Amino acid sequence: MKILGIESSCDETAASVVEDGRVLLSNVVHSQIDIHTVYGGVVPEVAARSHIEMINPVIDRALTDASLTWDDIDAIAVTYAPGLIGSLLVGTLAARTLALTKNKPLYPVHHVEGHVYANFITEQRNGLSLQLPSEQPKFPMLALIVSGGHSQLVLFHDHGNFELLGQTQDDAVGEAFDKVAKILGLSYPGGPSIAKAAENGNPKAYHLPKAHMQGAYDFSFSGLKTAVLRAVQAEVGVDTDFPSHELAGRLNDAQRADFAASFQNIAVETLVDKAEKAFQDYAPASVVIAGGVAASAELRRQLSARLPIKIEYAPMSLCTDNAAMIATLGYYYAQKMQPTSPFDVEVIPSLSMTKTAWAK
Repeated sequence: MKILGIESSCDETAASVVEDGRVLLSNVVHSQIDIHTVYGGVVPEVAARSHIEMINPVIDRALTDASLTWDDIDAIAVTYAPGLIGSLLVGTLAARTLALTKNKPLYPVHHVEGHVYANFITEQRNGLSLQLPSEQPKFPMLALIVSGGHSQLVLFHDHGNFELLGQTQDDAVGEAFDKVAKILGLSYPGGPSIAKAAENGNPKAYHLPKAHMQGAYDFSFSGLKTAVLRAVQAEVGVDTDFPSHELAGRLNDAQRADFAASFQNIAVETLVDKAEKAFQDYAPASVVIAGGVAASAELRRQLSARLPIKIEYAPMSLCTDNAAMIATLGYYYAQKMQPTSPFDVEVIPSLSMTKTAWAK
């Protein structure tokens, strides 16, 4: 069964074809990162306009790269939640129109859940050369989902049968990386720029706190972000009311690297601490990480070092937003769910994984 996936929840316009929920046939992603870097973050209106320009060319290329025509496509999967409303509308409108005109079943899927399914892609064709896992994860599966908008621990008992163990109570970890990068004068997005700066820094240079949460598997990163701000202000000798956007100019390269390394170390330790506890409590058969922050080499290093289980990671290009994960999840929806009428698809900018179609 060949599924065309469409993803447009934020600032990547993406389309992909995946066969039988495991074989990657094409993966096309048009990134807007150069546009939004100028603003230090994603501008929703700009993102939506770019999606409108690129959605059809990206879909056409996904079919071409897969050496397929519409006659070969069995169904369409599209992200309908969560995300930026304008961006979601572009992708879902394209998917609804194609489902009608090409007479294809349509499966709206959840973006965050989709990130988990990047780990189920184990084969590839048509000249693709990604370093994929050798086998699919086994259930029960513990998923650490970490991105700019989400930090969650989820226990999957089977496809569509999962429970949310814990989540961030304020900032998501990716959001904290972006905000700390701005304080340090590093480029957007913060994850890669902090990781690069941290290569030359001492992760023990500055003592930064870990949040103590009432929920055993919950996260908090707001306090850590504020602790970095206060530590930088103290380091450069200014008061706490000194504007944060003017701090970077007072840091030298060594200080900047040490702050990046210290922050990254504690942020990742916080994630791994919770994942380790959940692993001890639930003894899953497999562990996966998902979302943009899953591309972090430091997160992979710490998790592999602390968990007594072999972890196979999805390639970094499938951790950031892409449509291969959407097509893969769409395949598993199609095994258990009826397709949705194109006339009934509505976007939901804020929607918990616990409220998806599986839960109905």
